[in-house]
Amino acid sequence: MIGQVRSFNRAVTQRIGALDDAFLGRGLPLGQARVLWEIGQGGVDVRALRSRLDLDSGYLSRLLRSLERADLIAVEQSRADGRVRTARLTERGRTERAELDRLSDQAASSMLEPLNDRQRERLVTAMSEVERLLTASAIEVNVCDPRHPAARACMRAYFDELALRFDAGFDPARSISADDAELTKPAGLLLLATVHAEPVGIGGIKVHADGTAEIKRMWVGEVARGLGLGRRLLAELEARAAGMGARLARLETNRALSEAIALYRSAGYREVAAFSDEPYAHHWFEKALDKTDRR
Repeated sequence: MIGQVRSFNRAVTQRIGALDDAFLGRGLPLGQARVLWEIGQGGVDVRALRSRLDLDSGYLSRLLRSLERADLIAVEQSRADGRVRTARLTERGRTERAELDRLSDQAASSMLEPLNDRQRERLVTAMSEVERLLTASAIEVNVCDPRHPAARACMRAYFDELALRFDAGFDPARSISADDAELTKPAGLLLLATVHAEPVGIGGIKVHADGTAEIKRMWVGEVARGLGLGRRLLAELEARAAGMGARLARLETNRALSEAIALYRSAGYREVAAFSDEPYAHHWFEKALDKTDRR
C-alpha cells in the first residue's frame, strides 16, 4: 500500500508540473504560485495561511518575501494588533493570479481532452474520492480544553443545529449538563477534531465512579461529514473512557438524529430502557467497553 501511494504521488507531481521550476511557464515555482492563489482577492491573515497550507513559518516567510520582491503581494501589520500580519495582492499580483487561473483551467482541460467520455467521468470521480480521503487523513483529533475558542465555536454550531433539527428546538439549559468542569479531567474530557487547524468536530465524555461513561456533545461539521469522522470520534471517546476506568459507555439521542442513531447501532451499541430524564431524548443506548483498548 505504501508503494502504491508513493507511485501515485510521483505520477501526480509529474503530471501537474510540480517538478518544474516555473509552474505553468509563469516564472514562479509551484509553492509560490499556490501561496499567491491562496491569498486571493481579499487578502488573508498570514497565520491562517500557514495553517491552511500546513507550512513551516520560516518557509512561508521566505515564500512571502519572494512574492514581495516580485511586487506580487504586500504584507502589512494590523494597526489594531501588531502581532497580526495580512498578505494582500498588489495590482500586478491580481493580474498574475488571474493568468494562473486561466492557465490552470487550460492545463486541466489538456488532462481531460485525450480521454473519452467514460474515462473523463472515471478520472473526475476518482479525483473527488481521493480528495475526500486525503482530507480525512489530514484530520487530527486531540484532547482540548472545553474553554478553548475552537471548542466553544463547535459547541455553538452543535447547539444551533439541534435547535433547527429538533421539533421543539433546543435549549442547552434544559438538557442534562455537560459543562466545562464535567468535560475536563479527571471528571471527563473533550476531543476536538481539526483539519488544517480548522475545527470540524467535537465529542465529550463524562466518567462516573460507578464505571459508566456518558458520551456527550458528539458533533461533526458539515465540511467533514461523510469522511468517517463521527465513527473515529466515537471510537476514540470509547478508548479514552476505558482508559479512565469506565466499563460501560452510555448515550441518549433524539429521533431526529437518524445518522447518529445508525452510527451508534453499527458501532455495537444496543438500545436499552431510559436511564436518564433527558428531555430531548427518544433513544437510549449502551455498550460494554473493551478493556484491551485503553488510552
